[in-house]
Amino acid sequence: MARRVSLPAADDLFRPTVTPGDADPAVGKPQGSASTGIRSVSPVADLPDDATDAAEAAKKRASGRIKHDEKMTVYVTSAELIDLERTRLELRAEHGLAVDRGRLVREAIDLVLADFHEHGADSMLVRGLLDE
Repeated sequence: MARRVSLPAADDLFRPTVTPGDADPAVGKPQGSASTGIRSVSPVADLPDDATDAAEAAKKRASGRIKHDEKMTVYVTSAELIDLERTRLELRAEHGLAVDRGRLVREAIDLVLADFHEHGADSMLVRGLLDE
């Protein structure tokens, strides 16, 4: 009796990830095609046009615990990773906040970007990059 490996069908591998009813509220258009599952992204729509939009962008919060569609790899030194882990453990021990490294990094990015949008050239980000 030969054993056959059961593999997923092509429909299972290439199923759409966006339904036709899904729409991007900022643009009002569908995010992608249900037949291809490809999402269209408009980077220009996400950029602030004036000071009002910049202030609104500064008020945004980190995404927290949601399903994320995008991935980015960041390389850190072992000292930075240890510091990140110590911070995560300190948040849990002293503040009762059980967060993973990803959520901690997203929150830190959100804070730095909000500071940049609010203070521009005087922001911590610009000062830190100039000190390198």
